[in-house]
Amino acid sequence: MVRIVVAGSGAIGASVAYHLALLGADDVVVADRGELSSGSTSRAMGGVRQQFSTAAEVVLARESIEFLTVLGPRFFRQVGYLFLATTEDGLAGLEERRTLQNELGVPVERVDPSVVPGLATGDVVGATCCWSDGVADPPAVARELLRRAAELGVDVREHAPAEEIERDVLVIACGPWSAELGAIVGVDLPIRPLCRQLLETSPLEGLPDELPMVVEVESGFHFRRRGDRLVVAMSDPEPRWTFETVVDESLVPDRLERLAWRYPPAAGATIERSWAGLYDMTPDAHPIVGRVGDGVYAACGFSGHGFMQSPAVGRALAEEILRGESSLDLGPYALERFEHGAAFPERLVL
Repeated sequence: MVRIVVAGSGAIGASVAYHLALLGADDVVVADRGELSSGSTSRAMGGVRQQFSTAAEVVLARESIEFLTVLGPRFFRQVGYLFLATTEDGLAGLEERRTLQNELGVPVERVDPSVVPGLATGDVVGATCCWSDGVADPPAVARELLRRAAELGVDVREHAPAEEIERDVLVIACGPWSAELGAIVGVDLPIRPLCRQLLETSPLEGLPDELPMVVEVESGFHFRRRGDRLVVAMSDPEPRWTFETVVDESLVPDRLERLAWRYPPAAGATIERSWAGLYDMTPDAHPIVGRVGDGVYAACGFSGHGFMQSPAVGRALAEEILRGESSLDLGPYALERFEHGAAFPERLVL
């Protein structure tokens, strides 16, 4: 018997453990040094999209959405992702990506941005949408996968440092804390934490039930519906490379102004709740997935895309660990790529 310890109980770790058990692994431990699913997954925006710039990431997202759809609307709702371009260059980028996405079987289409009632579109030169994209409840999904994993015999432990558990194989899936664990086991993972914040509005009457995630291509400003409120996000003017999860209140007026401009029905809203979380960033904004040392595998560095890719990543890495190869191409995510100056291929990091 081989004991596999998965370090991290967020969406990635939960998915890896669940798929290991599905494939027949009979001694799997999920270990989290904190509470279960309490890290970055608990603070995620919850968007799930297939509209990426590279084929490898499109495939991961496509396969993940198939899995999330089966989980059902309690966990994932396919309300779509609407990208708005306000410049010709922005529109050209959307069209270039749409061509790739369509070739890979993702039904992204050009749409009239006024398809969303109440949206201000006077400055929009073009828009694309994929209606099979959507929004999810990340911690609920992670907890459901942990529940299913436990039913299959996985030993799920909280307040349990993974490095202290006897093991034959270690899977590092600790998000922004992965580099710390990597150093303990002698693996250099080029990951650093980036603080990102989210703002939730006061209740708004009449929000469309099927309001898609709305994204401005040029600014990166985006928002989604959560109940009777909107959750708003955008990159900070200056990146905050830190483990501190502190909200910068000085940015709130700008975000409310942007929201009222793009979606006038939200004019007059206030921010009633705000929080910050961490992206686990790599130099090229692509994850590290696969074998990284003797008996050590990694699934980290997702640069803000971990939750939405977690179902496919969990299955693919479980296959590699147990069978020696994966049904999905994990080559683009090999740690070794950084030895050769990996480029920055994903042009839209939200």
